[in-house]
Amino acid sequence: MSRVRTRPTRDDTCEKLFEAAAHVFEEQGIGSVSIEAIAAAAGFSRGAFYSNFKSKDELIIAMLEDHVEQSIRRCLDLLAKHKDPADYIAAFRNMDRTRQDPLGRSPLLHMEMILFVARAEKRRPELAKRLRARRQMITEIVETTAKNTGKTFQDPAWVGAILLALEDGFRLHRLIDPETTPADSFLRAADDLRAAIGVAFDAP
Repeated sequence: MSRVRTRPTRDDTCEKLFEAAAHVFEEQGIGSVSIEAIAAAAGFSRGAFYSNFKSKDELIIAMLEDHVEQSIRRCLDLLAKHKDPADYIAAFRNMDRTRQDPLGRSPLLHMEMILFVARAEKRRPELAKRLRARRQMITEIVETTAKNTGKTFQDPAWVGAILLALEDGFRLHRLIDPETTPADSFLRAADDLRAAIGVAFDAP
């Protein structure tokens, strides 16, 4: 007879800490939030926090890593189901955002956390790893969609870097001026670019 698990697994604990940290960070600001406040918001003791993370900085980096991993998984899952670029963009546009991680649901907090980590030069390599992972993901999407449509790119990695910069730029513009930056601005731009440079896909 199997035993019923009564204690949370590390993944369960991390998920609750991520959600709690996101809530108190948004409410009080990242710099002013203590480890005790995060643990209490998650319903855990200080000891439970330290059994998973050595510091608040480590928790933040783990949250950023989890966000990137989930984003990559969602995008590649969609890509496996939608071979045509237009279908992929449409599916991405209609994706259920409520099921995303805390940083996926709060672009402003995501950006604040990136800046918080970037302020310390010694922590920037951690951000660089996530940036490279995102670039690689978009490069894979570019390569796969090109292959599925029988097209070619001179430099898929560069196209991926352009698209990622475009996405980050529109995210920032959306936070600053939502009235003139619709939520689907990046997807509209990507679709327009796909159509505008369609002839270039066939370049030798």
